[in-house]
Amino acid sequence: MFRLLNAERMKLKRSPVWLAFLIMPIVPALLGTLNYMGNIEILQSEWYSLWTQHTLFTDYFFLPVMIGIYCVYIMRLEHNNHNWNKVLTMPQSRTTVFLSKLITASFMVFISELWIGILFIISGFVVGMANPPYMQIAVWCLFGTLGGIVVAAIQLMLSLFIKSFALPIGISFAGGLSGLVFLAKGLGHIWPYSLMAYGMNSNAPQKILESGYTEFIIICIVYIFLFTIISNVILSKKDI
Repeated sequence: MFRLLNAERMKLKRSPVWLAFLIMPIVPALLGTLNYMGNIEILQSEWYSLWTQHTLFTDYFFLPVMIGIYCVYIMRLEHNNHNWNKVLTMPQSRTTVFLSKLITASFMVFISELWIGILFIISGFVVGMANPPYMQIAVWCLFGTLGGIVVAAIQLMLSLFIKSFALPIGISFAGGLSGLVFLAKGLGHIWPYSLMAYGMNSNAPQKILESGYTEFIIICIVYIFLFTIISNVILSKKDI
């Protein structure tokens, strides 16, 4: 496993994916801050109101696309030059191969959430706020990471058999939009593409998760386990 993880790290070392990581979160942070400043007479809860504006753009548009890009790139390297033939003849189980890619994508999700949290705090200071709720921001980002790992598991699964670069990213973008719909219907705690926004309390940051943190964690773990099993079946049966 450690050798596989090191190989994935080396693939990403000089990857253009890092540009997406650095630049894309800045856009929703800027849009969310401008939206907050334009409606400051209505949005009276300072840090909490600013968080709703940031996550409105981040969770439903930019972050799903970022995760889609990460996962497509991780899988595309294997699709090129028949690299799957080399990977699958290694003395490692196919489940281990998939898990190494999921762990790599999960790390990318984690540092993306960290960067999003930093940009949020900077934005709050820029608009004149003080005393950011650091602990709550950390909780929002950690549970957002867990929800993002669910999305990564789905996108990696899709990228196993979709060799196109654009199509899985388009599916991830559509999934982000569907997450908004399911949250509006009160089903955000069960729809996989809603879990990231649900975990980040994007709609009501002052409150704890309605379903409870334990239930949220269980649902995320079940989805990750499910998509890992499906991906293992695909790797075992499909002639890649």
